[in-house]
Amino acid sequence: MSKILIRGARVLGGEPQDVLIDGEVVEVVGSGLSAEGAEVVEADGKVLLPGLVDLHTHLREPGREDSETVLTGTRAAASGGFTAVFAMANTFPVADTAGVVEQVWRLGREHGYCDVQPIGAVTVGLEGRKLAELGAMHDSAAGVTVFSDDGKCVDDAVMMRRALEYVKAFGGVVAQHAQEPRLTEGAQMNEGIVSAELGLGGWPAVAEESIIARDVLLAEHVGSRVHICHLSTAGSVEIVRWAKSRGIDVTAEVTPHHLLLTDELVRSYDPVYKVNPPLRTERDVHALREALADGTIDIVATDHAPHPHEDKDCEWAAAAMGMVGLETALSVVQETMVETGLLDWAGVADRMSQAPARIGRAEGHGRPVSAGEPANLTLVDTAYRGSVDPAGFASRSRNTPYAGRELPGRVTHTWLRGKATLVDGKLT
Repeated sequence: MSKILIRGARVLGGEPQDVLIDGEVVEVVGSGLSAEGAEVVEADGKVLLPGLVDLHTHLREPGREDSETVLTGTRAAASGGFTAVFAMANTFPVADTAGVVEQVWRLGREHGYCDVQPIGAVTVGLEGRKLAELGAMHDSAAGVTVFSDDGKCVDDAVMMRRALEYVKAFGGVVAQHAQEPRLTEGAQMNEGIVSAELGLGGWPAVAEESIIARDVLLAEHVGSRVHICHLSTAGSVEIVRWAKSRGIDVTAEVTPHHLLLTDELVRSYDPVYKVNPPLRTERDVHALREALADGTIDIVATDHAPHPHEDKDCEWAAAAMGMVGLETALSVVQETMVETGLLDWAGVADRMSQAPARIGRAEGHGRPVSAGEPANLTLVDTAYRGSVDPAGFASRSRNTPYAGRELPGRVTHTWLRGKATLVDGKLT
């Protein structure tokens, strides 16, 4: 593999420097570097970050290849600056055995646009009745460390306790989709003024908050790790903040769409805004931004949820829940967190690369941009501003809430272990 010289990049948003990649690693970072025969990338002051890591991606394969495949999903990931994604278990068949997680893992290795780490199901078939093969999935070639029934909540407290106890033996983590099912029967959107005016079934904040409160207490009792998926309410923030103050081993994520969008958009009845958990209020959005800035919320995760056209282009009640997000995540974070002064680019690198890699134990990812480290990198033109055009997405699906919306920033280059997967905004 030839050498690559990235000239004049602002590493983590700092002063311009040169970065020399030799094979799969960063050889040196400094000023005025040269390398005979190296491919030169003129960064011209663009921001260089460690490759992004998404702890919450739906790749849909096996079973729903009409929505997404490992190939199309990882191409979307590379387009968005990601070098590693964690693939959720709610596939068909469910990723609840060593065989299925190994299949997903091998597909990721075969296609090579980013590393794919499967997430194993907590319970067989996501049914909440019997623990899945947690140990076998961990001991498989895929080396699963994160387990989740995402899409469904592990609502049985005994089952959740057993899962926490089991994964503790090998340092795993249970990622909980916090949704008390009885409190959300028939729910269509956030419970509040807008739902009342529209006559849509309300999804109360307490349905999320009550599960989080229970699970942080269970994690404390067991002495295990729990991760909260797509946290969405101000009350949830306060519970996680309290739990961390007690030393409970809890981490939490927020999605880009919950940092930007509110339930007011549902007034359009456009199913593109239908998502689980639902879009919340402006008060919740501000609380989530502040919590991400102060570290109460550890990471940004996309919850990239692709759906075919027919599953979203229908009446609101019949529409599937979810939004694609891999290709717009960094732009939304730039708009909501960087341009508001809540985070600098070093903070973005922590929330979108270093911390998710640490939580999921993604080896070789989330590392510093320094000599001897794996060359998993993304280069961002932060001065760019343009409208989102879903027709240009690498994802197989187009269900984005940002179509036609102007957002800042554009990933121009992505490198996976020194190999360019995206060059000048085009996949290789």
